[in-house]
Order: sequence, then structure tokens, then C-alpha cells
Amino acid sequence: MAGDRRGWELRFGIWATEQQAHALLERVHRLLCPDPDHAPPCPIPWESAIGPIDHAEAGRYRALLDQVAIEDPDEVRRRT
Repeated sequence: MAGDRRGWELRFGIWATEQQAHALLERVHRLLCPDPDHAPPCPIPWESAIGPIDHAEAGRYRALLDQVAIEDPDEVRRRT
């Protein structure tokens, strides 16, 4: 129902290398648009962004950072 559509933001916090993060984002792109060569417009308009979790955003991903701290405390200190 086109009348019920509106913008949504989906956020995913992951602990990964930059290469792994970009590979995951590419998989999400393929889910949203399985045929990147189709004629525009996309049936589901979308855009994406990727970047590290900064200090201001860290609270949003507290459970993720807590789990990493349990598994590898030195890793958290190096990356945050």
C-alpha cells in the first residue's frame, strides 16, 4: 500500500574489520536490490551509509561492546 509508506532507518551495530563491514553492506544491498542493472527507479527506494561507531554512538550499542569486552577486553580498548 503506497499510502502507508514512509522513510525508515535500520541500524546494525557489528564488530568487524572494515573489509567485513563492507562485505556485509554489499549483501544488504543485494537484498534490497537483487538486480542492480534494472531500469530505475528501484521498487524500494533506499540508500546506505557505513562508518565506525563513534564515542557519541557507543551507548546505542552497549550490549555489543559489552559482549566484545567479555570475549576480548584488549580489543575493545584498542578500538574505542
